[in-house]
Amino acid sequence: MDVVVCVKQIPDPADPGELNPDTKTLKRDTKLILDESDSYGVEMALQLVDAAGSGEVRLVSMTPGGETGGLRTALAMGAESAILVSDEALAGSDSLSTAKVLAAAIKRSNPDLILTATESSDGYTGTVPEQMAEILGLPSVTFGKEVSVDGELATVKRQTESGYDVVECPLPAVISVTAGVVEPRYPSFKGIMAAKNKPVEELDLAALEIDPATVGWAGARQEITEIADAPAREAGEVIVDEGEAHERIMAFLDELKVL
Repeated sequence: MDVVVCVKQIPDPADPGELNPDTKTLKRDTKLILDESDSYGVEMALQLVDAAGSGEVRLVSMTPGGETGGLRTALAMGAESAILVSDEALAGSDSLSTAKVLAAAIKRSNPDLILTATESSDGYTGTVPEQMAEILGLPSVTFGKEVSVDGELATVKRQTESGYDVVECPLPAVISVTAGVVEPRYPSFKGIMAAKNKPVEELDLAALEIDPATVGWAGARQEITEIADAPAREAGEVIVDEGEAHERIMAFLDELKVL
């Protein structure tokens, strides 16, 4: 069983981020790390391949500057290889452009299953997996909290507000998994050393036969017009109970239309 996991490399959330004043987007010219939300997809893929008894886990990522730091972390976890799409023309890509690029890269692998996070930690659009599935012409299941595979059929426990739904779909398919569904393994020293020699195929848009005019800033369907600081949190109201506090609280909740 061959599984492709889409992983995103992001600026370290522990370091203060900087915005590019010209594009009003996050600067990505620093060291990038593996998005924590994608580590769950990598772990689930490794477990599925182990359960199948054969196959491998491959990674697909899109990032500027040929950065591989985050990919090496996922390779150290146990993935076998990676495809990295890096091209200056990709700067400013929106979610649909990202989906187009990832889908084109995935086609080179012809996997049995594609796993993604529900959303990235620095974008939070949550739309790329479904857009990618549409482009690939594959079924898509979102918010997977548990995935099992039997032959050419995947069974997914799909998380909902009230519990979960059990969804079955044929393979190949695109499944996005939620954070916390599995416990990602820590890369061992042996894994870290082995990851240095695992193949990372770097591709540009020409290799994927994608017109640069359809992605990046050239093909963006959105524009950031203004950035403003979040408003400071206002001080709350302190209610001293003199026998009527419950009435004040009820009135406050009624004003918020909670009741």
